[in-house]
Amino acid sequence: MCNENMQEYYRARAPEYEQIYYREGPERRAEIDDEAERLADLAEGRTVLELACGTGYWTRVMSRTAASIVASDLSPEMIAEARKKEFGCEVSFVAADMFEHPFGEDRFDLVALGFWFSHQPRQDYARLFDLLDRPLKKNGLVWMIDNNPPAEGTDIASVKTDSEGNNYKKRFLSDGTGYVILKNYFARPELESVFGPRYEIRSLVHKPYYWSVVLAPKRAHV
Repeated sequence: MCNENMQEYYRARAPEYEQIYYREGPERRAEIDDEAERLADLAEGRTVLELACGTGYWTRVMSRTAASIVASDLSPEMIAEARKKEFGCEVSFVAADMFEHPFGEDRFDLVALGFWFSHQPRQDYARLFDLLDRPLKKNGLVWMIDNNPPAEGTDIASVKTDSEGNNYKKRFLSDGTGYVILKNYFARPELESVFGPRYEIRSLVHKPYYWSVVLAPKRAHV
């Protein structure tokens, strides 16, 4: 479950969140565009469950090729922003805590999670992996994308770390309101060590601004 401070932050940020995809910098833009092409190829013909869909940026990318999408977010404000977009396939939105909503089992070919893994407490990874794996059909895949520190610009200073090694930083809305949120960053070897025991790593792209991964659950865990 998302903590109350994180929930409040993303509800308040919904109207301006989409700006993260259009910040200045050709290298940053190229990484996003390249990932969009990879994701559209990955989603082709698949039934998709997208968790933490936010404003629907990746929803729209996947809808170019997917068979259908169920897109979920805890924030009704984020879903309201997502609904403003046009999609290329059937998209059903669910406003719910992803850890509490029953998405069922063996329903989807692909589970997508954008910019959320960095907010997941390190001590709760097994719970997240269970959530990602449960809805997958046999041979289903998991896709994730998240930030590396350069994508955060100058706003990466750590406020504190806790006993589990989670990093906390302060983020600001355009009106200056500040929130302290959990935000972890990962070098490539750490991602390999986190995902490797549970998944076959089909693809791991780790560039200056962003990383992405495509995972196949090892069947003993499904």
